[in-house]
Amino acid sequence: MRDINLRGRDFLTLKDFTSEEIMYLINYAKDLKIKKKKGIRVDKYKGQNIALIFEKTSTRTRCSFEVAAHDLGIGTTYLDPKGSQIGKKESIADTARVLAGMFEGIEYRGFGQEIVEDLAKYSKVPVWNGLTNEYHPTQMIADMLTIIEEFGKLKGLKFVYMGDARYNMGNSLMIACAKLGLDFVACTNAKYFPNDELVNICKEYAKESGGSVTLTEDVDAATKDADVIYTDVWVSMGEPDAVWEERINDLKPYQVNSKCMDNAKDTAIFMHCLPAYHDLNTGVGKEINEKFGLTEMEVTNEVFESEKSRVFEEAENRMHSIKAIIAATLTPTED
Repeated sequence: MRDINLRGRDFLTLKDFTSEEIMYLINYAKDLKIKKKKGIRVDKYKGQNIALIFEKTSTRTRCSFEVAAHDLGIGTTYLDPKGSQIGKKESIADTARVLAGMFEGIEYRGFGQEIVEDLAKYSKVPVWNGLTNEYHPTQMIADMLTIIEEFGKLKGLKFVYMGDARYNMGNSLMIACAKLGLDFVACTNAKYFPNDELVNICKEYAKESGGSVTLTEDVDAATKDADVIYTDVWVSMGEPDAVWEERINDLKPYQVNSKCMDNAKDTAIFMHCLPAYHDLNTGVGKEINEKFGLTEMEVTNEVFESEKSRVFEEAENRMHSIKAIIAATLTPTED
């Protein structure tokens, strides 16, 4: 692999990165994970600071950025949904220029992709997308690392995403798989397919990588001989009951259950970016049960807790991958 230098680069969507650059980040994350397990320090960024803007709260993303930054010797300032004037009393352009004068990097987790794009446009320091409605690129590095740890490769694997494929997870997984040579299948009700423009872009990526992109409503055909079966929540808190009811009715046939996993390869794994509604041990799970009578949603508890599940390895890899992204895009204080 040729020498790759990502210093000063924004990390907004994997569409902006070549397959070589994406693999560089995955391998860097793998190396940093090994160092972490061996207790080898990597704090070559002492004296630097990053801002973490969270218009949408999170467990994994916040913890990953804070622990990753700490390991690198970087200080963090967390701005919660009420801790920033972004887009309210202060424009995105002004916010970007203010923060860029105080910090070496800016993370944004929130709503429209245009917000993080504008932050990057007006910032003189790297901006990282911790999640927008359209894309979730940091999750992709963690997911691909998890798959490599399991199979030792990416190219040629059959990757099936089940559920609502229209937004950040479906979009980003399709991009990542298409660029890295996996056979990506979105299996869902046709109402929930990714948009045609992005599908066509990803089919072009797949031509170059040797992968493929398939959209289908056929669960049996989709999961047959799958290597990875992946899902995400169907609904978000705050959405009206009418949306919940429609989404649940449309997507119930695409729940990941033992039948799906049995139809896949014997070596297949289950993945989920979390949180997952697989039982009644959460407020959301109880609310879904009370309103709709479901004890499990996008994945059954049997699959979630099975030996095929890699959800917690995947969650840990968020931190290692985010550490790689930060380290690759900032300039070390020490050589």
